[in-house]
Amino acid sequence: MEFSNRRKSHSGYRKRQIKNFSKSFSLNYPKSLFFILFKKVIFVLKIVKSINKTTIIIRMKKVTKQTYLDWYKDMLFWRKFEDKLASVYIQQKVRGFLHLYNGQEAVLAGALHAMDLSKDKMITAYRNHVQPIGMGEDPKRVMAELYGKVTGTSQGMGGSMHIFSKEHRFYGGHGIVGGQIPLGAGLAFGDKYKGNDAVTLTYFGDGAARQGSLHETFNMAMNWKLPVVFIVENNGYAMGTSVERTANHTDIWKLGLGYEMPCGPVDGMNPIKVAEAVDEAIQRARRGDGPTFLEMKTYRYRGHSMSDAQHYRTKDEVSEYKKIDPITQVLDIIKEKKYATEDEIDAINKGVKKLVNECEKFAEDSPYPETQQLYDMVYEQEDYPFIS
Repeated sequence: MEFSNRRKSHSGYRKRQIKNFSKSFSLNYPKSLFFILFKKVIFVLKIVKSINKTTIIIRMKKVTKQTYLDWYKDMLFWRKFEDKLASVYIQQKVRGFLHLYNGQEAVLAGALHAMDLSKDKMITAYRNHVQPIGMGEDPKRVMAELYGKVTGTSQGMGGSMHIFSKEHRFYGGHGIVGGQIPLGAGLAFGDKYKGNDAVTLTYFGDGAARQGSLHETFNMAMNWKLPVVFIVENNGYAMGTSVERTANHTDIWKLGLGYEMPCGPVDGMNPIKVAEAVDEAIQRARRGDGPTFLEMKTYRYRGHSMSDAQHYRTKDEVSEYKKIDPITQVLDIIKEKKYATEDEIDAINKGVKKLVNECEKFAEDSPYPETQQLYDMVYEQEDYPFIS
């Protein structure tokens, strides 16, 4: 009975989240009188400084007709790519754990629009199959990696939870909960140390937000003004434990206030809202003003992993979130603004299906690694390829 009441309470909480998704993103700072005065002093100093230095304001790339068409094609492909993985997993062609991204696609689509893919970096947890594809990695190689084939991104040695693409600045894929948070700050520190004009997006889940490593990293990132954007993808559940059962409040973004880190909630089901928030955070980091912490309020339609029976939530709850599905939202705008005809949309759908099938065939036809490969990938190798 106690569990049932908690589930009902949580369902109500998630419905309130849906209603609040329409609220615009705004950064939050500690509102003490001292801080307000401090901000005014800094503002004056910036005006004085700008007398001798030209300030360049870089605006976010425009969201155009092509942006919406690309968002629809990309998000649909990511969704179908994950669906295909679920299918072959049941056939035992993909082994181990499998964590799928269905429902959370807008978080990635919006962020990619704000990023400079020629230099910015990304690191995340184990729900990591489609992010490297968005960063530019060949989806065939990602599929092959999940199959454990030698043509994969890590020659079949990484698997589902450890996708990696140094060439496209995607640094994993990490199975240790919260383990990637300090690593993301480390990547940002490297860029600052070398004087690179790059920003690192560090993703983690709502469960990882309860790890001690987060607080250590937040403190260091603010102290050193590292060019990093911390993004928690709050899909409501840490495996099967609801957010409201892991802390005394459900606003994860407020963790940033203790470090005077700019922070706030974002509608993670809307790629435009995501793009606007991430763009503001990236610009702040790039001009040397330090990190930002964003809470993406999103939802996953599938279980935590393929072994998740999902007894902690109802089918009605999932159905409620499908009413604000990010792919459907984008498609509705495409149709409303007549950005594409029904035939053109159908052509995109067929193209996505064709590419997913090509990825599956490539992975199926690729060979497994030779046993010798176990001895080739050791740190003693003088020209070890993953150290720059």
